[in-house]
Amino acid sequence: MYEKRRGIHRKMILHPELKKAIEDRLKAGCSPEQIAGRMRLERHPIRVSHETIYRFAYSKDGRDERVYRHLPEHRRRRRPRGYRRHNRTHIFDNQSLSHRPERISERAEFGHWERDLMMFRKERGKVNVTSLFERVSRYAVVMRNEDRHSKPIMEALIQGLAPLPADARQSITFDRGTKFPAWRHLKAGIGADAWFCDPQAPYQKGTVENTNTRLRKYLPRSTEPTALTNRYLRSTCHRLNSTPRKCLDYWTPAEVFGAKLMEIQNLLE
Repeated sequence: MYEKRRGIHRKMILHPELKKAIEDRLKAGCSPEQIAGRMRLERHPIRVSHETIYRFAYSKDGRDERVYRHLPEHRRRRRPRGYRRHNRTHIFDNQSLSHRPERISERAEFGHWERDLMMFRKERGKVNVTSLFERVSRYAVVMRNEDRHSKPIMEALIQGLAPLPADARQSITFDRGTKFPAWRHLKAGIGADAWFCDPQAPYQKGTVENTNTRLRKYLPRSTEPTALTNRYLRSTCHRLNSTPRKCLDYWTPAEVFGAKLMEIQNLLE
């Protein structure tokens, strides 16, 4: 009886056009929180909270329509949020995060990036993908690599960032994996500093780790390397960069990144 009464009065039942708009945004890769926040920003006449969207997705009607498939975690049922415990270890060398300036850690300065590699199943070969994200705007750049050797991967990274103004590529934060021993080429190539997380602490570059989770929706581990064309990767980046983010007050990464580049250009003039 409770479910029936709730179902009659749900906004997403009363307003089919609202329901379709929300489902379209879910399918485009937005989370319920991003959808609700963007609605507030755009001052929609009919708005819902992110909790309303989650409740509909996990209601009987939502489960019948399998709306959960379009949620970020694709879970069939909701589960309570747990806690993580991290075993922190510190190596105090010149490139450690402990020496990274506070303005970078606090995201107070534009032009600092985080970087990682996305691997696929071994039977698919050595092809992998570089994922790169700017810390202030959360702007994404994704590039294909033909193998896992450090030097060509770093050279591709340098070529990818070289067209940007120097103030838009000031530093890159890596994990301490064996993939990046050629980091010294970075300073010589584009003048950018390199910083490294503590061992076994990739959570210290949370921007790239969080966004890699979003990327896996389009680049699962079972991806066939022949599908990783430049056109497909550009399309994937466009989806991420045009998705409103809560941490940006529901502006998109592309909007914030463009505004920051314009500020740099105005200063140069």
